[in-house]
Amino acid sequence: MNLKPTTTIVLTTLVAIPLAGLVWAATTSAMRDDTDRIARGKYLVTYGDCNACHTPLKPGANGPEPDWSRMLAGHPAETELPPPPNLEGSPWFAATAGMTAWAGPWGISYAANLTPDQNTGMGIWTEEMFIQAMRTGRHMGSGRPILPPMPWHSIATLSDDDLKAIFAYLRTLPAIANSVPGPLGPDGQPMFPE
Repeated sequence: MNLKPTTTIVLTTLVAIPLAGLVWAATTSAMRDDTDRIARGKYLVTYGDCNACHTPLKPGANGPEPDWSRMLAGHPAETELPPPPNLEGSPWFAATAGMTAWAGPWGISYAANLTPDQNTGMGIWTEEMFIQAMRTGRHMGSGRPILPPMPWHSIATLSDDDLKAIFAYLRTLPAIANSVPGPLGPDGQPMFPE
């Protein structure tokens, strides 16, 4: 078939325009899905009050208030705490006023940095690791146990779609470098020495 340049341009245009429309529609749909997923994740994080333990407090005009500049960055690494009360053999636990550190019969645990910081937060986590961690109560899905008071048992009842939404939302947060201390055993020694 001997096509003239004009025919080739017309045929190319007839094919290219619908293809461009399909690509645009698919991209727009994916962006809408991502936006919806992130909004759902924000809703779940807010409803679950993750900020209560994972966002430190600061003094405010009306008393302690969340330090939104450190949203979900976990227990502040630079905070020096006094020893907790002796709770060994007791059913009680104690928490700092900001609820980023907890002590109980298990020892002392600190709220993790949930921001996407590569070195101190969840920046290297994959969606699969996050889902596994919330399902199994194991750090990164297969590591050390996730300690009290983290309610992973309740979070484990969420659907995969809800867990994916939470993970997607956490990925949108500003990455905050904050190296949360490792947990301590009842003897005050590192629970999981590196």
